Amino acid sequence: MPATWTKSDWRNKPRIQMPEYTDPAALKRVEEKLATYPPLVFAGEARRLTRQLGEVAEGRAFLLQGGDCAESFEEFNADLIRDTFKVMLQMAIVLTFGAKKPVVKIGRMAGQFAKPRSADTETIGGVELPSYRGDIINGFEFTPEARIPAPDRMLEAYTQSAASLNLLRAFSQGGFADIKRVHQWTLDSTKETGGYEEYHELANRIGESLAFIESAGAGDAESMKRVSFYTSHEALLLEYEEALCRVDSTSDLPVAGSGHMLWIGDRTRQLDGAHVEFCRGVQNPIGMKCGPTIEPDDLIRLIDKLNPENTAGRLTLIARFGQGNVDKHLPALIRAVEREGKKVVWSCDPMHGNTIKSESGYKTRPFERVLGEVREFFAVHQAEGTYAGGVHFEMTGKDVTECTGGTRAVADGDLSDRYHTACDPRLNATQALELSFLVAKELQKREEA
Repeated sequence: MPATWTKSDWRNKPRIQMPEYTDPAALKRVEEKLATYPPLVFAGEARRLTRQLGEVAEGRAFLLQGGDCAESFEEFNADLIRDTFKVMLQMAIVLTFGAKKPVVKIGRMAGQFAKPRSADTETIGGVELPSYRGDIINGFEFTPEARIPAPDRMLEAYTQSAASLNLLRAFSQGGFADIKRVHQWTLDSTKETGGYEEYHELANRIGESLAFIESAGAGDAESMKRVSFYTSHEALLLEYEEALCRVDSTSDLPVAGSGHMLWIGDRTRQLDGAHVEFCRGVQNPIGMKCGPTIEPDDLIRLIDKLNPENTAGRLTLIARFGQGNVDKHLPALIRAVEREGKKVVWSCDPMHGNTIKSESGYKTRPFERVLGEVREFFAVHQAEGTYAGGVHFEMTGKDVTECTGGTRAVADGDLSDRYHTACDPRLNATQALELSFLVAKELQKREEA
């Protein structure tokens, strides 16, 4: 980590996509209080995740990152955490079978409370108010009072994140994640369902493989009942990130205590900006969204700043271009990275570039477009001779109707039935699992090529 870096250096850099708090004294009180709280995650966990992502960078593992667009204080409950975790485990077992490699599992959970916005204000019925920026900053209700940034919301975000992590650790280590149990969920979800016959056949093949491993005594029975599961979020609200940053007692290096992995958004990846400045100094693995506006030279400069030691697993590049645009932008970025010998994880976010407004007025993401971008991502990497290392989805364990399409087709007219997101549309549990089967097929093609 940079020898001269301090966790408050970002305050001297240009900042965007962050609130202007109207009560500096209240903000200071909250920051000082958070600074006394225990970290939510620990340096050893962050280092372990970096090592596992290093395996992805070297082509020996695959990354699955998924979860809520933006977590909600109001929707917070144990069942939602359980159901999203459960779907991610199902997705992971299918992807493991397709990739023939371990899958690193990272949730967009326990901290994903802030969202960048395309405009500072929004207008409804002739009334203009500040945009909603996530529950950690202001309220979703369209009232002047709710839209004022409130520092106390950081304390609520911390409390909910701590509770979420407590439950996730119990689920991942306490038997809930037993691979046989997870496979049975997958098998049941594809049984006797129109259009799912192909997936049920694949689920049966997974079961045969598990049975062989068990009968041959090739698997450690206890280890197959536990999984490593990590949390991540966009490091957008830097007052919160700084307050939870700690110095690791074993290495004397700073670690972001808010989540195992942090990422920098496509809107906040300025080389001399506040967000890059903060993230370059912590030892956690870092993600960076790469959209259509990033140029190869700028990407190399950002890589040098965020990963100067070129450590495998330190940096994940999350491509988000939109279906039909991947081959226009990604090849030049890959070639620049390869030419400079940079060690990165390449992951595909097929959600953010495929958002449209439906005829019924809802913001949505067509399933076929999401799948299309994933296929283009794999095709470009195959053509370039590089490793397509992961996928990054906005999804939920709830039975929502926010993205159209899929085998159990959600039509435009269905969106209003269960459209619950506070920000961007998410894949529901069925769509997320279906997508994992389709991605597994792409992975199988790669292994057979």
